[in-house]
Amino acid sequence: MSVNKLTLKKHHGHVYEGRAEWLFQGILIFIMVLLSITFFYPYWHVFVTSLTASDFAESSGLKFWPKKFSFDAYMQMFMTKTLWSGYKNTLIVVIMGWATSISLNILGAYSLSKKDLPFRGVFTGIIILTMFLQGGMIPTYLLVSKTLGMRNTYWAIILPQCISVSHLVIMRNYFMNLPGELEEAAIIDGANSFQVLIRIMLPLSTPMIATISLWVIVSNWNAYFNCLLYITDTSKYVLQIIMRRIIQTDSKEMTYAGEAADRLQTDTVTLRAASIMLATLPIICVYPFLQKYFVKGVLIGSLKG
Repeated sequence: MSVNKLTLKKHHGHVYEGRAEWLFQGILIFIMVLLSITFFYPYWHVFVTSLTASDFAESSGLKFWPKKFSFDAYMQMFMTKTLWSGYKNTLIVVIMGWATSISLNILGAYSLSKKDLPFRGVFTGIIILTMFLQGGMIPTYLLVSKTLGMRNTYWAIILPQCISVSHLVIMRNYFMNLPGELEEAAIIDGANSFQVLIRIMLPLSTPMIATISLWVIVSNWNAYFNCLLYITDTSKYVLQIIMRRIIQTDSKEMTYAGEAADRLQTDTVTLRAASIMLATLPIICVYPFLQKYFVKGVLIGSLKG
């Protein structure tokens, strides 16, 4: 009889644990659904506003679907010459910035990952120290604009943020976690350090490179402040500067874009919404291709110090 009571007690305990686990999982799902809606709806609201006719664009309340479809805002944006100039400049900055940043970060991280590098700890400490002690905006401006003479060049946007200490440390830790036997075997077969890096290390570092590439691409796509500081030539304005002017300027004052004022009759609200969509949609399309590497690259790159 006591055995049956003990069995029944264990059964009830398992049932209670199962219900508690189910309740906990349900609460987590409910919270994540609410967070997802919170993150997604503002973007959806902007998208709906960009496709809404001017008469209904300024109406208050939640918007789940356009009351009256209109592509006037997008047509007007596409006729703006500076929009395409901004896309071109931004793509140049993204491509040049990605190639430069990834190359320099890989070379620096691989060097710091070598245990036989003289004064490796000193070099690492000096690099990490720059995360806490920086020259400031004015000395940086004087260095880039006056000393290096890079004013009104793409390099003024790219070089100041070319190497990130956090990216360098993540890459270094990733290289340190790779099996050292592979490098030793390649050296025995006659490969030099550069060949080991290109043929052995980089193919094994795809998750890490994809993760850092995503960060670098997003950072360069959103490059704004450096362009505002160092670029005065309107033909070299990046997309974010142009979108900022569109958002902050009334539709009848957008003559800086090269269009006559009588052609700019679309409501300012829809123009702003369309400009936000055109600025964010391309970079959002990049995420699905790199997302599968993101978590793995971050976790492996943060294991060792």
